[in-house]
Amino acid sequence: MGVVYGDIGTSPLYALRECFNPNHGVLPTESNILGVLSLIFWSLILLISVWYLLVIMRADNDGEGGILALMELVKPSNNKKFIFFLIITVGLFGASLLYGDGIITPAISVLSAMEGLTIASPFFEHLIIPLTITILFILFFLQKNGTGKVGVVFGPITLLWFISLGVLGAISTFQNTHILEAINPIYAIQFFYNNGFHGFVILGSVFLVVTGGEALYADMGHFGAKPIRLVWYTIVLPCLLLNYFGQGALLLREPDTIENPFYHLAPEWALYPLVILATLATVIASQAVISGAFSLTQQALQLGYLPRLRIIHTSQDERGQIYIPQLNWLLFIATVILVLQFKNSSNLAAAYGIAVTATMVITSFLAFFAMRKWRWPLITAIILTAVFISFDLSFFAANSLKILHGGWVPLVLGIAIYFIMTTWNWGRKNLYKKIEEQTQPIERFIDEVMSTRVVTTPGTAIYMSSNPKGTPPALIKNLKHNRILHKQIIVLSIIYQKVPRVNTEETIEIENPADGFYRIVASYGFMDNANIKQIIEILNKKGFTIKIEKTTFFLGRELLIVKDKVGFHRFRKKLFALLSRNSQRATEFFDIPTDRVFEVGSQIEI
Repeated sequence: MGVVYGDIGTSPLYALRECFNPNHGVLPTESNILGVLSLIFWSLILLISVWYLLVIMRADNDGEGGILALMELVKPSNNKKFIFFLIITVGLFGASLLYGDGIITPAISVLSAMEGLTIASPFFEHLIIPLTITILFILFFLQKNGTGKVGVVFGPITLLWFISLGVLGAISTFQNTHILEAINPIYAIQFFYNNGFHGFVILGSVFLVVTGGEALYADMGHFGAKPIRLVWYTIVLPCLLLNYFGQGALLLREPDTIENPFYHLAPEWALYPLVILATLATVIASQAVISGAFSLTQQALQLGYLPRLRIIHTSQDERGQIYIPQLNWLLFIATVILVLQFKNSSNLAAAYGIAVTATMVITSFLAFFAMRKWRWPLITAIILTAVFISFDLSFFAANSLKILHGGWVPLVLGIAIYFIMTTWNWGRKNLYKKIEEQTQPIERFIDEVMSTRVVTTPGTAIYMSSNPKGTPPALIKNLKHNRILHKQIIVLSIIYQKVPRVNTEETIEIENPADGFYRIVASYGFMDNANIKQIIEILNKKGFTIKIEKTTFFLGRELLIVKDKVGFHRFRKKLFALLSRNSQRATEFFDIPTDRVFEVGSQIEI
């Protein structure tokens, strides 16, 4: 509940209030309130309950969800180059946009919780921003400890939060059951008819009720589809609907409470406890988004779209609990800048939504290819995609009106990250092609070694190689300059497959092209973490005798030289060279003992 539904569960703090923001020009009259609530009801039912939970969540990549897992699932393996390019392009851009969500969610959630203090007393008004930044700092600072220790309280707190939402909403709803008529979709249609363009603008605020819906699919790999569906239908959806209808009933009775209808639902004695509970709920929601950014980064890194970053595992039992220091503090800085720039949750709501709507459009687009992969009839796939992508596009179009009012922030961030991802992938492929052109097959190298006199020294040397078939440049240079080879030589390649999990012990490939020479390929999934010690343990089980404290690891390190003098290609190559220089060293990434490493440098023109 805390991880999956933390984000969507905090939307009642600000969603209905923003629908009647004075800037939108829609007054909280009875017909408008019923119309907006009808839109909220059917958005939660159709987009989340039906589309995401019943259709999208069928598209699991070996149990994993999320836009990158979906992209890899539907990516064609044949020669359809245009479809391949299209899927990769939209998938990567959708993933890039989620980083914008990762900085806006903590900012708007914590700010909206803190703003409840002003309902209790105007004294707190000038303290809202300092308190928000303090809570955000504590949240990001504690990331290094992992979510395991605080995770045990996430569920109970979030359960209490949803129960509070439901109880407060139910009390207000029972005072004015007329509000339940908003279930009738005719009120939504009448709302658009009566308000015209202003009604269309409101869609951008209505969408706030489903932000966080993409987390249901992204977190499927952690919990499975059944628990996520069970919690939604039995607890989350009923409590959310009760609260939204309760806020609507309150507005029918007291239209002047529109300044903050959520907190006005609570009796005066419960206001401070509710602010504390809301703060805890928003921290949990922010934690979920931050953890999601860590997981997304790990996936992108393993799939070859980001350079190596330092990944710290915060749990010995749960492989998914990770901490990425550089990303964590970049997210914190960006979040604080947003808080200082926008100052309140209403202003931030203008920036919120456009990134998530774009991601949802892309997810619906990719779902079409998933349905075709399931061999659903073409007409069924077209109709389903057309219906639900039209909802997504309507929300996206309404949110696009916010671009000049802050919506540009997640878009610019998404475009920048997309450019970094594609540049790294493009540069990496070109670099490997250059290295491959200069690399001879391992069999030819062995033949040349056998025909010359070479001094052998006891022990094992492991040469890391990105090309399983070629001879590592470090091996060639070591022989050329030192004329010495170890008695046992292992050329090790670590390959990341396009599936989430791989049993490395079962899939490891071992070849013995000559006495004392071994070619080994260890496969991992894009959610796995490669570890040299684990590989050596597997090899020892299979008959090798390798002592890591007596093994020398040879690694290549390339210095990239940019030849182009001017133009876009020079800028892109310079960016790739910068990313390459600042990527984490293989020694740390694969957990190789630093005192057993021998690095061999080379210059490569790109």
